[in-house]
Amino acid sequence: MEMKHIEISQHALDQMDDRGASKDEVNAAILNGEQAPAKKGRIAFRKNFLFESYWKGKHYTTKQVMPVVKEEKDKLVVITVYVFYFGGKL
Repeated sequence: MEMKHIEISQHALDQMDDRGASKDEVNAAILNGEQAPAKKGRIAFRKNFLFESYWKGKHYTTKQVMPVVKEEKDKLVVITVYVFYFGGKL
């Protein structure tokens, strides 16, 4: 895929805030992550990041950031962002 300007929708920004993802992580997932087809002809990108921290009171070792993108003629629009936490300790 040819790299285009990345635009993050307000909905995606809200989801990033609620789910613990940064703009840098979203950009890194799009630029260097694994690409997969998503609903409605969109594209999902997945990238794992070393986390080794707490999220909502539980310790996790890995955070996966998965932006869902709509490809337009001149840009990529991030529609939403999912975040998954793995490797928790009791």
